[in-house]
Amino acid sequence: MARAEHEGERGGAGVSAALQASAPPVVLASASPARRALLEAAGLRFEALAAAVDEAAIKESARAEGFTTAEAATLLAEAKARRVASRRPEALVIGCDSIAVLGDTWLDKPGSVEGAREHLRALRGKSHSIVSAVVCWRGGGRIWGHVESPRLVMRDFSDAFLDAYLAVEGEAVTGSVGAYRLEGLGAQLFARVEGDHAAILGLPLLALLGFLRQHGVLLR
Repeated sequence: MARAEHEGERGGAGVSAALQASAPPVVLASASPARRALLEAAGLRFEALAAAVDEAAIKESARAEGFTTAEAATLLAEAKARRVASRRPEALVIGCDSIAVLGDTWLDKPGSVEGAREHLRALRGKSHSIVSAVVCWRGGGRIWGHVESPRLVMRDFSDAFLDAYLAVEGEAVTGSVGAYRLEGLGAQLFARVEGDHAAILGLPLLALLGFLRQHGVLLR
């Protein structure tokens, strides 16, 4: 369940202050456990605040206006960063979004385990992409953005495996685009993965860290 914007969580506690400047404070505009874990593992000190934006409406508008997947993911990431930045204007706010793409189809998060089953049947034995955008916002405006599109090839798994996978994962698969968590049991769904692993989890991490070094947030 997403947290309200005022219910922030601190990440990166105990990390040496020598690696990160004391200012500006860093805020992740997301309630995603995977994104939070990525920043924590990289040693960042940050606060996580969920951004209350209507993702479905923004995505539908982007589709109607003929946006590319990269443009739509960036629009969503920017909306999240802007929303949280309005409450934390002194902070450097990181907004992220990911869209799974199969051919010309954008896949939303499945609303149920049965919805996840249909997603995985559609993806089985095929190649798809995860388009992941990250946007940084500070001082009332966007200061940086980046998009990566890793490619994944799902193996032709059996119906028996699919049943067993969904029985173990349960509702957890409904919270991720594509209906899998590559950082866990979902790895068994794949034959090959090409591109940034962190971007598949929802955050192009190496590009973000490079920007934070250039911006003076992290030690060069």
